Amino acid sequence: MSSLFDSTPPTPLAEALRPKTIDEVIGQSHLLTPGKPLNLAFGSGRPHSMILWGPPGVGKTTLARLSAKAFDRNFIAISAVLAGVKEIREAIEQAQQNMAQYGRQTILFVDEIHRFNKSQQDALLPHVESGLFTFIGATTENPSFEVNSALLSRAQVYVLKSLTSDELKKLFDRAHKYALPSVEFESAAIDSLILNADGDARRLLNLVEQIANAIAGKNGGVGKIDQAFVENALTIQARRFDKSGDHFYDQISALHKSVRGSNPDAALYWLCRMLDGGADPRYLARRIIRMAWEDIGLADPRAIQLANDAAQTYERLGSPEGELALGQAVIYLAVASKSNASYKAFNAARAYVATDQSKLVPNHLRNAPTKLMKELGHGKEYRYAHDELHGYAAGESYLPENMVEPHWYQPVDRGLETQIAEKMAFLRKLDSEAKKK
Repeated sequence: MSSLFDSTPPTPLAEALRPKTIDEVIGQSHLLTPGKPLNLAFGSGRPHSMILWGPPGVGKTTLARLSAKAFDRNFIAISAVLAGVKEIREAIEQAQQNMAQYGRQTILFVDEIHRFNKSQQDALLPHVESGLFTFIGATTENPSFEVNSALLSRAQVYVLKSLTSDELKKLFDRAHKYALPSVEFESAAIDSLILNADGDARRLLNLVEQIANAIAGKNGGVGKIDQAFVENALTIQARRFDKSGDHFYDQISALHKSVRGSNPDAALYWLCRMLDGGADPRYLARRIIRMAWEDIGLADPRAIQLANDAAQTYERLGSPEGELALGQAVIYLAVASKSNASYKAFNAARAYVATDQSKLVPNHLRNAPTKLMKELGHGKEYRYAHDELHGYAAGESYLPENMVEPHWYQPVDRGLETQIAEKMAFLRKLDSEAKKK
């Protein structure tokens, strides 16, 4: 067997194949190919603080380690999951010793920097500014939200991407040659491994390691790996998805925009991606209802009813049966006529009220349940619309005195709102005629 299993204890495959040079890194071509930002930075020999932001298994730790080699700096790594102020102080003291004894600067790598609270992140600032060490942070979360603005302003953010299928195939070839050189893989088995890796290099290497362990446990050995063997041997993990971070909000955004864009296939895709990743269907049901109110509104009020019905159906049936109701609602919302006229009108009215003074209710609109209120003129000269021609009190005002008619609600020329617009135009014509009398 290969060197993967020769050592005691065995070195994990992901560590054994960790790139030793920039040229060995697979992926991140937008940063590492000649002329790209990190390639230029490493070539300059002049380190700068940076934050590496990307999903798991895309090379953040590897690039941090390679930066120490490229810049000829001492390397100290701490994990924000396990470290606290004590570990930060020890790292600072070690950096000071390296500077005092050897005149050598340090790169301090903080993995999962988003796990540090504000005070812990603040503890790094003076030493970043003094040049005692160059800071490199790694995070799977959006640094705009998770990293202090002071620290963020002193670091360049580099966005790392999930590996493509072609890049994962290159990594598989490397792992295959190292760990299982005498074992043949059918193309379908390789495709299955790459699919389950889901853009994560570490996950792919762990899957290959699972295969190797499964083979090692067979007395007769295995000469060829097919798709069935892969699927039986692997511990399949869920698709990459976080229930509170950027992947979550990016996907719900994609779902909402697909509905708004009237693309039922795309809307279904994102809905199923989120369900597959473990999103709470009840949360999705609430968001679907919101989509119906925000992007369809009065253009097709049936969408609102259908969205509510889907949410109630899910509550009654649960998963997986109730998920079909959510899917059907998403399809209907996607193909329904669209209007955000009500949404815009509501927001405009809220904004107006929030900044306007409290205007009095006109007397004719006031309630008059007592004799005193009637004597004060409450409700006087109010016109009962049902007694008027067309059931409309033409020329009547329902706004505070001296308030100009704002016309917040502007129906669109789609769906039911086409008829609503015609009705409103007719009523305004009646108002105009009444004012001329």
